[in-house]
Amino acid sequence: MTTANPTGDYAAGTTVSDRTAPRRLSTETKASFKTSELIVYVAAVVGVLIASQVVGSDDGHDDYFRADRAWLYVVILTVGYLVSRGLAKSGSRDPYDAR
Repeated sequence: MTTANPTGDYAAGTTVSDRTAPRRLSTETKASFKTSELIVYVAAVVGVLIASQVVGSDDGHDDYFRADRAWLYVVILTVGYLVSRGLAKSGSRDPYDAR
């Protein structure tokens, strides 16, 4: 093992490979497309939009699920997805080596 003197210089006879260890890198979490969160989010958004399209003003009734309400739900789902990804990224790491 190499030792350094107080000035920070390495001891004589050491090579570059002795002084450098592989850098340990990490990503915050898995990529978003690899998570079940994304699949559930996309399915929920598609479900809301389909439900908004299917529910209409048939038989003289008012339209109970208008487009503006559907898009409000899509925005709420998006905020929920972004918060869940932020919480997932805040505390976990997915390590890998630089080599």
